[in-house]
Amino acid sequence: MPNRKAILERDTGETRVSVEMVIDGTGQYQVKTGIPMLDHMLSQLAKHGAFDLKVSAEAKSDPDGHHLIEDVAIVLGRAFGQALGERKGLVRMAHALVPLDEALALVAVDVGGRGYAQIDTPFNAEEVGGLTSDMARHFLETFAMEGRLNLHAKFLSGLNDHHKIEALFKALAKALDAATQLDPRIAGQVPSTKGVIDS
Repeated sequence: MPNRKAILERDTGETRVSVEMVIDGTGQYQVKTGIPMLDHMLSQLAKHGAFDLKVSAEAKSDPDGHHLIEDVAIVLGRAFGQALGERKGLVRMAHALVPLDEALALVAVDVGGRGYAQIDTPFNAEEVGGLTSDMARHFLETFAMEGRLNLHAKFLSGLNDHHKIEALFKALAKALDAATQLDPRIAGQVPSTKGVIDS
């Protein structure tokens, strides 16, 4: 089994964030950001993606949570990208369709090194558990750019915002788990006709 893991820290005048990530994990997690819904969603990402994840974050100067959520996304994305290494032998592209009661979320990813996000996730409420709907979108965009992955996410149905966002993160987890698997047929090969992964 490859040793695909990363440990990163980011310490600014606004926040302090540390992330430990193991791609080939078992879904173990320790998450503490001070934002209940963000903790819950990162736990879902680890559990359903079978990633081992430790996240510790604290705000120094952050009146509305924006900097903390953004910085967690930055460090998590960079840790994810670093853990993937040269990205050789990856399945690379995957998608997941995940329901949670009335909510249904679709996520498609390509971990081939090009950071881009298309997020179509309208919410009914402005905030769920300290996580604003706009920052949920921004978190996913930032994670995709910093992790160098193409991410498309949308709701196909849903009324309850908690259900919608949880379905979304579970779908992200399942898609990332599938895309980061190693295909034994192309072991050691770059999964691109270019012969290189774009950065």
